[in-house]
Amino acid sequence: QVQLVESGGGLVQAGGSLRLSCAASGRTFSNYWMGWFRQAPGKEREFVAAISRSGGVTFYADSVKGRFTISRDNAKNTVYLQMNSLKAEDTAVYYCAVGPSRVLFDRVAAGRPGEYDYWGQGTQVTVSS
Repeated sequence: QVQLVESGGGLVQAGGSLRLSCAASGRTFSNYWMGWFRQAPGKEREFVAAISRSGGVTFYADSVKGRFTISRDNAKNTVYLQMNSLKAEDTAVYYCAVGPSRVLFDRVAAGRPGEYDYWGQGTQVTVSS
């Protein structure tokens, strides 16, 4: 049974920073791509970022590029999302997810929620303007 537990969400002022963590168990973590998605009230879940198995390849949504950084520590079975220069429109519940084990995973595929097998419970991020 795969378990993903997100943490690090909270309330922050616009321009501030937060670091989300997602601890994984139940699978060989380093064998899988990992992703972050978010969902705001009344909106569909949207892609934020993804990272390859070794951490050498990353993808980002245009809306967060240059402000967010995804990283992973395979020794700790944890993936991170460093969020800087936060904006009110970043307010959402943030979810981490387990992606595929294949080597080739392009940016288009990485953006599809259907490519991810397991999801965490989410952590709320609220940015006040």
